[in-house]
Amino acid sequence: MRQITRLLTALALAVTGGSAGAQSLSDLNETMFREMQDVRGVSGAEIRRIRNIFAGSSYIGQGNPSVTRHAMTPEEAAGRIGGSVAAVQSSYRNAQWERICGGRYRAPLYDPATQSPEDAEVCVDMFEYPNVPMVYPVVWVRANEAHALCQAEGGRMGDAHEWEGAAAGALLEPDYAFHLGSPQAMRNWHNSRWSNTSNQYSIGSWRSGVCATGSFKSSGCNGGSFNGCGSNTYPAGSFPQCRSPLGAYDIDGNAAEHMNLPLNESQMASRGSTTLGVTEMKGSWFIWDTVRAHEHWARWRAPFWHGSRVLATNSHRNYHLGFRCFHDVN
Repeated sequence: MRQITRLLTALALAVTGGSAGAQSLSDLNETMFREMQDVRGVSGAEIRRIRNIFAGSSYIGQGNPSVTRHAMTPEEAAGRIGGSVAAVQSSYRNAQWERICGGRYRAPLYDPATQSPEDAEVCVDMFEYPNVPMVYPVVWVRANEAHALCQAEGGRMGDAHEWEGAAAGALLEPDYAFHLGSPQAMRNWHNSRWSNTSNQYSIGSWRSGVCATGSFKSSGCNGGSFNGCGSNTYPAGSFPQCRSPLGAYDIDGNAAEHMNLPLNESQMASRGSTTLGVTEMKGSWFIWDTVRAHEHWARWRAPFWHGSRVLATNSHRNYHLGFRCFHDVN
């Protein structure tokens, strides 16, 4: 039966011209909003705020449907895990974490050496936005839009050290060399400090095929254009083993992720700042097993690529760059 389903899917793609070619970007976004409500329990008021943010861009979504060829359908992803889409979505829920974090598909961040999950003061979305398993991640989103989308649900963008803690398996105290001033000098200091962990990923040592990193780059991808580059991602959670020790999935692979890099203490999202610092791009993405576009490891901080203030209205966006939200525990 699964082979028949895949054959029918392939025939449908041939007719429509792609994994999403029969629908417009706005149609696909509306479907995603319904999934956020039905599966994750996002409220109607929150969806209205989210819809208004999406309405300000002709790019934000799960990829340009005219060129995107997703690596798997949600049904294929669920089938390889061993169930229906709904069953797999249900299997990812964790009642203890929902109680601690106040919402579905969130994982508490803490230091297992000295703390328990109940000690967590912040939680991370288990999956990339829209944080629904078996749904494709949102890309083509600017950092300021990601910040606004997290705020629309009472969340926030994470600081670099929080993302790194989620990936490495222990949330440690912030380590920003603010006195150095520039993002690059701060990055070099940090990476030198953690150089002994440069082979550590969210899955421990790197193993090809474990994460959503085996897709392909569009043949017409000409430097990152919306019309030439497909966001050929996988449904979130397609690889259950691609899980950090603290329960964050796809932190390696699928979409790279926006993050806040504070340049002084007043720009730390984790300390309640709403001004924020500069952009930091985290993680590997969906072609990592074939194209190592850049260095990456769990506590690595990237060069100041396409850098801007997080809240700049022209901050960077592209076909493989998404985000996930963080939530302070009340």
